[in-house]
Amino acid sequence: MALPTELDQTTVEVTAADLPLHCPLPSQKLWNTHPRVFLPVGETGEARCPYCGTVYRLAGGAVARGH
Repeated sequence: MALPTELDQTTVEVTAADLPLHCPLPSQKLWNTHPRVFLPVGETGEARCPYCGTVYRLAGGAVARGH
């Protein structure tokens, strides 16, 4: 899957391979537009960046936690 290169997208779909998820993503040209913040997308399947408002959705929904 191609990840976005700009912060102008309002919703981004990510996979479990992208976890732990942080915004901005390394692939974004403007990676230094705000401080890196880790997002708990695995808990509910969706998280919003508090800085830029980008919504990240985990393909397949929330990740089951186990031992």
